[in-house]
Amino acid sequence: MNFPEADTPPALNKQVSELRDEAWPPDSASAPGTFAHDPALRPVSMLLVDGATVLAALDILTKELVHAGQRYRAAGLSTVVTRGTARGQGHGRRLVTAAREAMAAMDLDIGLFTCDRPLQPFYESAGWQHLPGAVLIGGTPQAPFPSDRPGFDKVTLAGFFSSRARSHRSAFPHSRIELYPGEIDKLW
Repeated sequence: MNFPEADTPPALNKQVSELRDEAWPPDSASAPGTFAHDPALRPVSMLLVDGATVLAALDILTKELVHAGQRYRAAGLSTVVTRGTARGQGHGRRLVTAAREAMAAMDLDIGLFTCDRPLQPFYESAGWQHLPGAVLIGGTPQAPFPSDRPGFDKVTLAGFFSSRARSHRSAFPHSRIELYPGEIDKLW
């Protein structure tokens, strides 16, 4: 199921909040400051639902970016989570694959996001491509938030959707990509 984030039905939204709290307990050091996304990034929530139960959820955020002199319509994955009792059954992979396919159909040029290094094989199994040496720079130009900051162990993954993006693919590995999604979603 896909909804603009603000239009997610309350009963489903409540379950998604519970899944996020399960994955990132609010009192833990790994918990994001907030799960609310900047409306300027046009968040879309994707949910894998069985009956009335949310098994997995993620958000897609979009914005334009400029890299190596080219302007791209870009999107990324955020807050990817699978219900603890449903892990290991392929639900997360199914949803992440569906998100990549949905993004390819959204008139986007590229999908870009970071993940913890141990999750790289999971995302690659869902069709995403690793960009070796690539660093996403989040935050803002005045307050950058790079994915290679101390204490992070992130890798950058991508999907090249448009022919223009595919023809410029070589500009992305081993580069610093100025994403700048803002202060709310410092790094998607």
